Amino acid sequence: MRLIQYLTESGQPAIGRVISDTEIQAISPESSLYYLAKRAISEGISLEEAVERGATDERLDYQTLVDEQRLLPPFAHPDPAHLFVTGTGLTHLGSADTRDSMHAKTDGKSDAELTDSMKMFRQGVEGGKPASGQVGAQPEWFYKGDGSIVAAPGAALRSPAFALDGGEEPEIVGCYVVDDHGQPWRLGFALGNEFSDHQTERQNYLLLAHSKLRPCAVGPELLVGDLPQEINGMSRLRRGDNVVWEKPFVSGEANMSHSLANLEHHHFKYELFRRPGDAHLHFFGTATLSFADGIEAQEGDVFEIEAEAFGRALRNPLKTVGDEKLVTVKGL
Repeated sequence: MRLIQYLTESGQPAIGRVISDTEIQAISPESSLYYLAKRAISEGISLEEAVERGATDERLDYQTLVDEQRLLPPFAHPDPAHLFVTGTGLTHLGSADTRDSMHAKTDGKSDAELTDSMKMFRQGVEGGKPASGQVGAQPEWFYKGDGSIVAAPGAALRSPAFALDGGEEPEIVGCYVVDDHGQPWRLGFALGNEFSDHQTERQNYLLLAHSKLRPCAVGPELLVGDLPQEINGMSRLRRGDNVVWEKPFVSGEANMSHSLANLEHHHFKYELFRRPGDAHLHFFGTATLSFADGIEAQEGDVFEIEAEAFGRALRNPLKTVGDEKLVTVKGL
């Protein structure tokens, strides 16, 4: 089952189930997946059952929602300040060539001979998939922002004027809500563009935190249920009528050095992230990006990320906004 969120013709938020690439079924009475999930939790039913109970006879044309820019991110919190957007890195083995390359750089070497990134990658390979009930190696973790930085499908990714770069990162995103007792619940997964400033990160790895404080995009569809073990997708950069770069990407646990359970544990082990009522979008990492191939995105370029399991592609244009001004703080 795949779900979307959209605006009705009167501008009200709504939920839809994807019937096909052209047809959406309206779901009621809840206006968002956040509230539908909360209802499912309180009634002790699955999200899928809650959707079935709310199914209506109303049908909408999917392409019309796209053309009229009425698609919303597939999951959000009604108060953006209560949506955490975070992620993990160095979690994917990538293609066979990448995997062999990474192993060649780590095998037989002491920690003193490795960069911090390579040490963390090796720790994930060796301990990122622990036995059931056990805690595995910690992944790299980063904070991107709150719900205000999430762009809807089709909306611009707004890169600040002070950014040195703006590049895509095709990833899978976990969508979560925390119930009234502090228990996290996973609704499902969506495609995501974990847009980052790779030039800033390249200057010094300690600038990683700064490089991640950028917008991101999620959607357009949320896949309810378990994540497929093997995900094969395609990431593209379009410039006008031309594709200036494209490359396949892989995800799913079969292509990862960490299990999803391990990544989820190391995020939600912090009490801060188990605050009742909060919601979370958590990016699970990637091994593919155009920046690694020497591509520099330009104003107006369109990022396109697709994978069959997630329905329609996620597309967002790049836009530079504002100008760099000194920010001053006033004393009271």
